[in-house]
Amino acid sequence: MLGTMPMFTRRSFLQLSPALMAPVMVRDTGLGQGPAGATPPGSPSAHFPTHEPDVVREVVGVSHGNIARLKELVDRQPSLARASWDWGFGDWESALGAASHVGNREIAEYLLSKGARPTIFSAAMLGQLDVVKAFVTAQPGVQRTWGPHGITLLSHAQAGGDRARGVLDYLKSLGDADERPELKPITEDEMKALTGTYLFGSGADEKIDIAIVRSNLAITRTGKTQRMLMHLGSREFYPTGSFATRVRFGEASGGMTLTIHDPDVVLTGRRSS
Repeated sequence: MLGTMPMFTRRSFLQLSPALMAPVMVRDTGLGQGPAGATPPGSPSAHFPTHEPDVVREVVGVSHGNIARLKELVDRQPSLARASWDWGFGDWESALGAASHVGNREIAEYLLSKGARPTIFSAAMLGQLDVVKAFVTAQPGVQRTWGPHGITLLSHAQAGGDRARGVLDYLKSLGDADERPELKPITEDEMKALTGTYLFGSGADEKIDIAIVRSNLAITRTGKTQRMLMHLGSREFYPTGSFATRVRFGEASGGMTLTIHDPDVVLTGRRSS
């Protein structure tokens, strides 16, 4: 069943995802030309020939709004214009996808000029009505596909402002370009009952932290990116941008448990605190 859920705007997205825009420590580009302390010039990093993950993550992160830093990275290594990052649970986001869902036309056009691959989401934000119509004609129902973080196609057109008005009106006429899961309310006391650290192994990073962040539950594996949890009811959630994943809480004789399904059981943790 589909219903309403809070509209993602540039401001609300950034507020709900504080870790997404956090500074990233860049070690090496993967080509042995990183800053002091990195792999010496001429010696490829352990990630070569793939790009250094920290650099990829930074490119996607700054594509939300920091064009000066983006140009420093991409002008030097243009292939980074096509960079994509998995923020968690398969919530993949490209650099162009980042610029598109926040409505940053300047960054989107810059990335496209450097070889980024255009998508229906970038076309919607940029107001390219003929392109969006061609996508829908070629693949009926594609308008229901979510972008990064579960942001709808219609929301991308809204982010494009006046220059995307034609696309916005067209998508509204389709009637299903803004479909979102129906979320269930959850009280602060109910959320507090689920917070804590859940252990699923003996390793230092084999921990899941559940916390309340800006009136929402958030999930974080130690050392990884924080993700918001969307409540579907009965202590069942999905992480932002990954509707197929389920995070379920239950009570056993030993205390509160957390189980993640994607779609099979990925891990089960027991609360330690």
